[in-house]
Amino acid sequence: MLISPAYAQAAGSSSGSDLMTFLPMIGIFVVFYFLLIRPQQKRSKETKAMLEALQKGDEVITAGGVVGKISKLTDQYAVVEIAPSVEISVQRAAISQLLPKGTIKAL
Repeated sequence: MLISPAYAQAAGSSSGSDLMTFLPMIGIFVVFYFLLIRPQQKRSKETKAMLEALQKGDEVITAGGVVGKISKLTDQYAVVEIAPSVEISVQRAAISQLLPKGTIKAL
């Protein structure tokens, strides 16, 4: 016969080799958690707190880059005055940054 029979080796697995198999995957998850997931959760909490703390008269930048002063607030929307007697209504989530008082006059 030209082909000899092949025999499987006996499975000699130990608990140490099982741990070594999953160790790289666990390490990658830990790195992703500290470099991606945790900072994103922190940024999300800061944004949520900023949106909840908005008040009438605050100067803000919208997601589209429009700078203005809040003239009216509701639960979901904010009316932003972008020029004298020119107001736009935007969703609260569209407000990306809160500016220090007096920023608009400095522009």
